[in-house]
Amino acid sequence: MSLRSRIIEDPYYRFKSAFEIAVAADLGVKIDVNQASVDDWLRLPGISIHQARQLVALSQAGVAFYSISDLVAALNIPLARLQWLAPVLSFQYYDSELALPSVSVNRSTFDELVQITQISPELATEIVSQREQGGNFTDLVNFQQRLGLSGELIGELMHYLRF
Repeated sequence: MSLRSRIIEDPYYRFKSAFEIAVAADLGVKIDVNQASVDDWLRLPGISIHQARQLVALSQAGVAFYSISDLVAALNIPLARLQWLAPVLSFQYYDSELALPSVSVNRSTFDELVQITQISPELATEIVSQREQGGNFTDLVNFQQRLGLSGELIGELMHYLRF
């Protein structure tokens, strides 16, 4: 399988060199730094798990990144360490007033959970109960399995949940 095919077919392909970054950029691959997950960050060479988690935590806390300079300041690293990744980085602006509301399923109270239209009082009660009995939910799949939710409902909820 060619490099181009791997990059196109595998959304979690981990780039290994500047050449692969250039190929990905030519194919239109972009990582939206303000919406990136830990897995997205880990696709980039030179980004550690600690750094990826730090960037995601900052984004979830409301920090917006507008340039590579913002990223290097957040990570306290030299610009040269990230500059060569610029072809695949996308800096999008998101208006927080237009953003979808979200809840942390592992920390939210019953009242916070029912603020999400798709979460009924019965489901909110079950979320809190499952959390107390079985510990925190690890991810969306774990959440779905433990609560026995349909794929359709998970599809509606996934944009509103944080783990």
